[in-house]
Amino acid sequence: MTATAEKLAARAEDLPEGSMRRKVLEGAQRFKSAWVELGRLLSEVRRKELWRGWGYPSFERYCTKELFIRGATADKLTASYGFLERHEPELAKARGETRAPPFEVIEVLSRAEATGRLSDSGWRELRDEVIERPPTPAAMNRKIAERFGPPPPPPAPPRSERVERLAAAARRLASACRDEDAMPRSVAQKADALAGEIEALLDR
Repeated sequence: MTATAEKLAARAEDLPEGSMRRKVLEGAQRFKSAWVELGRLLSEVRRKELWRGWGYPSFERYCTKELFIRGATADKLTASYGFLERHEPELAKARGETRAPPFEVIEVLSRAEATGRLSDSGWRELRDEVIERPPTPAAMNRKIAERFGPPPPPPAPPRSERVERLAAAARRLASACRDEDAMPRSVAQKADALAGEIEALLDR
């Protein structure tokens, strides 16, 4: 048993048998072999905001502190479970060991659906292969790109974030120029002035 599994087991033992909180901990222990169960439980915890009653300020904090699962992983799990629940409700209802495809493969499909690349008809095209002979996540990505096009480019960061990055880079350059003996003082002053001008844009 891994250190994380031991911690989860120890916490579960302190909780009432059959309680929702204990069920989620036990689901986290079986994550790899029964991801659908954990996805279902986490979806319920998030939907009903049960983490509030357990003393956590957010769903993400509950996942990291109690289940030792990163918030990003919990988001992928609940999104993947949602995909399965919409398209394969019988698999989503299964308890314990399931014949559901690996979590990583469903997560690829869930992301494709969220970006508008995978429709209901697209899922029906892929369904038999995914259910009966699950490909690797990389192969699934390639197949979706071939049939439905490449993923859309990520949205550009907001203007303030872009300017802030440039200001930080300019400030590092100015500092390096000041500390470099081979750099003429006039060049270091220009670098410092440039950093100041870019920083001033942050206030606009």
